[in-house]
Amino acid sequence: MKRALAIFFIGIGAIGTFCFAANPARLPTFSEVRSRWRPSDVQLLDRNDEPINELRIDRHGRRLAWAAYKEISPALLRAVVASEDHRFWSHRGVDLVALAAATAHALAGSDRRGASTLTMQLVSFLDPSMGRTSARRTVFQKLKQILAATAIERRWSKQQILEAYLNLVTYRGELQGIGAASRVMFGKLPQGLDASESAVLAALIRAPNANRDAVLRRAQKLSRTFRSDAPSNDAVAIAVKHAFASSPNAFARVTLAPHLAERMLRADADSTRCSLDRELQKFASETLRRHVFEVRDHRVDDGALLVVENATGEVWAYVGGAGDLSNAPAFDAVRAIRQPGSTLKPFLYAIAIDTHLLTAASLLEDTPLELPEQRGIYRPLDYDRQFRGLVSMRTALASSLNVPAVRTAELVGLEVFTDYLRRLGFDGLDEEGDYYGAALALGSGDVSLWQLANAYRTLANGGKYSAVRLTIGNNTQSDVRRVYSSEAAFVISDMLADRASRSGTFGLENSLATRYWSAVKTGTSKDMRDNWCIGYTDRFTVAVWVGNSSGASMRDVTGITGAAPIWLDVMNYLHDRFGSGQVARPQQVVAAEVRFPDAVEARRREWFIGETVPNYRAGNLEDSNPRIVSPAPDTIVALDPDVPLGAQRIAFEASASALNSHWLLDRHALGAVRGVFLWAPSPGAHILSIVRNSGAALDTIGFSVRGAAPRTFAHDDRHDYENADSRLQ
Repeated sequence: MKRALAIFFIGIGAIGTFCFAANPARLPTFSEVRSRWRPSDVQLLDRNDEPINELRIDRHGRRLAWAAYKEISPALLRAVVASEDHRFWSHRGVDLVALAAATAHALAGSDRRGASTLTMQLVSFLDPSMGRTSARRTVFQKLKQILAATAIERRWSKQQILEAYLNLVTYRGELQGIGAASRVMFGKLPQGLDASESAVLAALIRAPNANRDAVLRRAQKLSRTFRSDAPSNDAVAIAVKHAFASSPNAFARVTLAPHLAERMLRADADSTRCSLDRELQKFASETLRRHVFEVRDHRVDDGALLVVENATGEVWAYVGGAGDLSNAPAFDAVRAIRQPGSTLKPFLYAIAIDTHLLTAASLLEDTPLELPEQRGIYRPLDYDRQFRGLVSMRTALASSLNVPAVRTAELVGLEVFTDYLRRLGFDGLDEEGDYYGAALALGSGDVSLWQLANAYRTLANGGKYSAVRLTIGNNTQSDVRRVYSSEAAFVISDMLADRASRSGTFGLENSLATRYWSAVKTGTSKDMRDNWCIGYTDRFTVAVWVGNSSGASMRDVTGITGAAPIWLDVMNYLHDRFGSGQVARPQQVVAAEVRFPDAVEARRREWFIGETVPNYRAGNLEDSNPRIVSPAPDTIVALDPDVPLGAQRIAFEASASALNSHWLLDRHALGAVRGVFLWAPSPGAHILSIVRNSGAALDTIGFSVRGAAPRTFAHDDRHDYENADSRLQ
């Protein structure tokens, strides 16, 4: 034995001289090792660096993000040092005492005893050629390993060595690194591991494929080295049970933002940080899914939601679909192009206010209207198919009336309206406004939830547009452009927040009524295919879409019952967590009392842009503009050959101010103007007028009927016309 020890120490001296004199092959620096680390799952991180989505990019092993030394549980650090290298903090890469003991045991023929330090094990991770490959090369490899370990100890700190070791070591199956091991086996981040879990993970390093009983015995023995804070045997047993209950290949990925992850993550990149907030994203996803599930009986299978911070344009929540409820779960409904319904109306009225064509108190007609277009006659109707006569712009917008919006579009001009929409970011619209016709005011164009959210954010920001962002950066806002004046944006916002003015259509108590200031608008597209709700406070804009991924129609779902409840829940969450306030009022916006003629609406105080304050006194509405509402001028009516001629009628309608006049068709009197007059059509060109008793024409239009053979007047019809002529005379 003495001879063996003498040989050992002579050898150690020679090795030491060799280690310090030789120039070892270049070893990587700690920074290089860390920079080369590539997780098997690339992560999308939220604004607080919390993972919100993960995508698998490497099938050869499970690795997560690199865990920094300060992010690893102190209990695990103690357990690993105690298990693998209890003199780690005092040696310089080689534990001479352990190496001497191992040599003595080997020379005495005893069981082999390991002498590799943590630093030497790390060397084998960095360069596999220094690891054990065959008995014939063991001594040579050990010498190289010792040399490299001493070199690393001179260049790396102890904390860096231990950090790299814990990230490179393999635990069970495909689990490599403490991040994957703690996540899969215990569902925790490395800093959350307790003493019993740390003992189990340290025990697995020595024998990753050992059975449960062997790991339990070693972990319990190791836990006793913790002294005062040593876990009980029962606690260690429970930790072992949890570790072995999870398959090494099992992994519960975080999938809070799958659509955004597909857009932002790349296989050749590290984890990417975005502007989303994990807690808000989770709440928004769960809220959307819950409400879509509640209306599934109404043929609804999907939805989307977006939350944008007004000041920065940063997206805080991005929910591209309803998950497994959707028939197309991979489809990103936030970017899908659909018809927006009434959600475009605020941008139309803002033009009329900004150009001083109208004010919030201007009276608009909600009466029957027909407009000739290239594709035929366009006849807008309100949702309830009723007409309210004269209404103020405030009532028209808040109650989402269709006919006043179409009349305003005709007043503003469709080309002007289309140009403003493109400036708001709706870049998918046709260059020619006439392509859509007056129906553009009611949402006949195609837009996305992404575009709508930012357009409403423009109103919240006082009429200033800037791009929406998915990353956090410098808020220079170099792309800011003014679309509306701050005064017009404020007046529109105030109308959208007016609970009383929208009560005529929606009632006072509904999902649009918040306990704090908020501006909001709903919309439903043709055939109930799309349902929208977009609104904002001074800090956030929330936009919601509900519908079907296939584009199929829903059944009996409106903005109030579909998208609005989701919007309200998310808006309440934002208010409770961050607070909210009202958008600022510009100095040029002043309040003035308005008294409407003939008490069309109740007297109230209204907001005006300074120079548009009315200076008139309330009076009576004059009956000075009677006109023919239907048919529209130059209408061409085609008779249906499959319907008996006697069963077909054309409706004649006039404005309310024409009640004291009479119908005159091709110089034949038809009778007094009272509501809708149904006329049995006769092919050919016709001239229709409304006239006073004096015979003076108040309005005249031309139209034509095509189709069946010419029709002769029946005796009763001629008698009616003659009687009408005699009454006029």
